[in-house]
Amino acid sequence: MPLQSNSLLNRFFTLIVIMLSAAPFSSAQAGGKAHPWAKSSLSPDDRAAMVVKEMTLDEKISLLHGTGMAGLSPMSPLAAHSNGGAGYVPAIPRLGIPAIQMSDAAYGVRSSGENGRYSTALPSDVAGAASWDLDAAYEYGALIGRELRAQGYNMSLGGGINLTREPRNGRTFEYLGEDPILAGKMVGSVMKGLQAQHVLGDLKHYALNDQESGRNAVNINIDKRAARESDLLAFEIGLQESDAAAVMCSYNRLDGDYACENKYLLTDVLKKDWNFKGFVLTDWGGAHSVAKASAAGLDHEEPGWIFYGDDLKKAVESGKVPATELDDHVHRILRAMFATGVIDDPPQKSVVDVVGGFEVAQRIAEQSTVLLKNDHAQLPLDASKIHSIAVIGPHADVGMISGGGSAQVDPPGGNAIMPPGKGQTRWLEKIWFPTSPLKSIRAKAPGANVRFDSGADPAAAAALAKSADVAIVFAYQWESEGMDLDSLSLPEHQDALIAKVAAANPHTIVVIESGGPVTMPWVDQVSAILEAWFAGSRGAEAVANLIFGEANPSAKLPITFPKSEADLPHPTIVKPPKAATDADREGWKRIAAGLPAFQVTYNEGVKVGYKWYDAENKPVLFPFGYGLSYTTYAYSNLKVKPGKNPRVTFTVTNTGNRAGAEVAEVYASLPAAAAEPPKRLVGWSKVKLNAGESKDVAVEVDPKYLSIFNVEHNGWQLIPGDYGFMVGGSSQSLPLKESVNLK
Repeated sequence: MPLQSNSLLNRFFTLIVIMLSAAPFSSAQAGGKAHPWAKSSLSPDDRAAMVVKEMTLDEKISLLHGTGMAGLSPMSPLAAHSNGGAGYVPAIPRLGIPAIQMSDAAYGVRSSGENGRYSTALPSDVAGAASWDLDAAYEYGALIGRELRAQGYNMSLGGGINLTREPRNGRTFEYLGEDPILAGKMVGSVMKGLQAQHVLGDLKHYALNDQESGRNAVNINIDKRAARESDLLAFEIGLQESDAAAVMCSYNRLDGDYACENKYLLTDVLKKDWNFKGFVLTDWGGAHSVAKASAAGLDHEEPGWIFYGDDLKKAVESGKVPATELDDHVHRILRAMFATGVIDDPPQKSVVDVVGGFEVAQRIAEQSTVLLKNDHAQLPLDASKIHSIAVIGPHADVGMISGGGSAQVDPPGGNAIMPPGKGQTRWLEKIWFPTSPLKSIRAKAPGANVRFDSGADPAAAAALAKSADVAIVFAYQWESEGMDLDSLSLPEHQDALIAKVAAANPHTIVVIESGGPVTMPWVDQVSAILEAWFAGSRGAEAVANLIFGEANPSAKLPITFPKSEADLPHPTIVKPPKAATDADREGWKRIAAGLPAFQVTYNEGVKVGYKWYDAENKPVLFPFGYGLSYTTYAYSNLKVKPGKNPRVTFTVTNTGNRAGAEVAEVYASLPAAAAEPPKRLVGWSKVKLNAGESKDVAVEVDPKYLSIFNVEHNGWQLIPGDYGFMVGGSSQSLPLKESVNLK
């Protein structure tokens, strides 16, 4: 909807007045007098209510939208005061309300290059989920929060939690796997760590934004019970665990309505059923209306003001949008700012702790890399007994690949595969972090002859492998926002390269750098496989520590690796018709007006990931929850105590000869009357054990995790009957079983 010239002129003069008042201010005082809402002893709701009463209509409107982004929306003169991040909301100095400086921050602060500051790239979000470690997740969020503040930001746009219904989704690496309880609890810990740094956090993309193909046009069809028990449950748990400040609504439609003007999503579920106190902001360019969106529960438009600027003001003045509705939007944003400490403790730019960031990134990468195969104890390698190593794979001499799009973290010095000084990052371009597998392996085996081959000539790579004691192939599959994968196969003929190298050397180790599952036609030919994901700033050092045994693998898959795309619920991705694709390319105003919808139906319902493969009796390559270690574990003594929160106790023993950490997983089967998949994850515990040590473990199960969603009564229902509890090291290795009757 184009702005009228006189409306734009009026807005310009309003913004100039705000700019002239934008002198340095204290959130506690104005004109030497303390604001009554400056008292931190008051509740965030009371403080926000006090501010709302003092605000003019223009000030309220200014809080409900960003100031623009080139190519996506109109640009305000106030955008000049932005810190260079994805979004900027101006301060209101006379009321002591600071600006909101937003940055993309999925696995690190994206926009560091804009203000000349360094950012640590953590392992991708799906890698963090593979740690199954809530403390590590908290540390993950805390690091991002500290680095946001050091760069002058006070809001993160991370918090991706869309379940992996479609593993070819180009943003799989930004999310936390296929199970709602694992994803919800992990993102909750990330958000707690982030917001403890006095930074606004958000969860996204709400909801069912599970493919990038035609994301602005696709209409998702799914029944309410399936949605509540799967994708929406992940958001519910994440918010329950963290009290996140914001939720970002997604581009897609759900049951006919765009997510950002979908009353069922934004009001009925989010704000009423879940009692969400924070605010809803659009994904960038995700707004489509004024009155409908406002009534549905949309609080804030980004990146500009196509709808929530002058048009919203006119709608309020005419009564089309009630003043109480407007005040609720404003109240929610202010409340979130007070609740997270953004107003009481605004960020001050400082120097990022680079060394500390490296240490955290490497520690999490070591906990996130999954050992998928280790025939004949090929790993760990003993550097004292190896004379020659072949390191093979694209760019494995200089770097490891990262995920693209708005999650992309700018590596220091730019793209590692480019000449020094010429490696600036670009949108939708493959970016390699300067963390060199070749250098890290040479450092661990100084006495060995370590040689490199890119794999561009498979015959030459195989010849090098044949001459070495061991061959290590680094393979990759790049993912990015704005695209979906054509298949789960490795690109650029890497499958053929691995097969040729493995035929030349039976001691071939494969390290996969990917954002999600890949198919492995060579799986039976190689001796060991490590899934390193997108491993971050210190990925090569972490992988080298694992290969040479200085760290013991403990990660488990948060996502199933299928044998082929034919086994997926949707063997092919539904793509948009040409009309929608052409309109998508016309720009954001055309998108805002509404694109022709195409339909995707999730007829698999609640059967996401392992639940699908279990229910359909489909064998998989590697199951959900699977991961090997350099030691072994045994389970015993299962007992289940019924009650409101059933208590599952058991013993885990380290039966190997070195210390390790085991993710002990608890699953449950529901009574037949529930009509559910064969089992669901209901809890877990990551247990650290010395060699030979045993520990008793207790897992309390939230009754919601054992319930079904009753649509008729709009609530969770525990079906009376026999529940089977299963415990073990993966979704397909559950040696302990006990059935109890729950009423």
